[in-house]
Amino acid sequence: MNIIQCYAPTNDYNEDAKDQFYNRLQSVIEKCQTKDLTILMGDFNAKVGTDNTGYEDIMGRHRLGERNENGERFANLCVFNKLVIGGTIFPHKRIHKTTWTSPDHTTQNQIDHICIKKS
Repeated sequence: MNIIQCYAPTNDYNEDAKDQFYNRLQSVIEKCQTKDLTILMGDFNAKVGTDNTGYEDIMGRHRLGERNENGERFANLCVFNKLVIGGTIFPHKRIHKTTWTSPDHTTQNQIDHICIKKS
């Protein structure tokens, strides 16, 4: 079993930092043997949004908000590596989807994710 725990740069970071993170993450994933169970989890600072068009194989429709740039990067990484984004498959109450709340409690996001290799 392989468990990969991550903390990704926020959406505000420069492109080079985000590219470096995702390139390094990809190299770590590639080192995992395909016969082993691989779980990818952590704070990806990625909003994958409620529209799963083009991503039906790796995510359901049970998410919060709109996809941001980090969400696009994260979704593409999951497609490439056949990883399913777990918190999107089954319906949950909004309070159980939220992984980040702004200090003034006006904004809630789902930016932490757990993914598992698609069988």
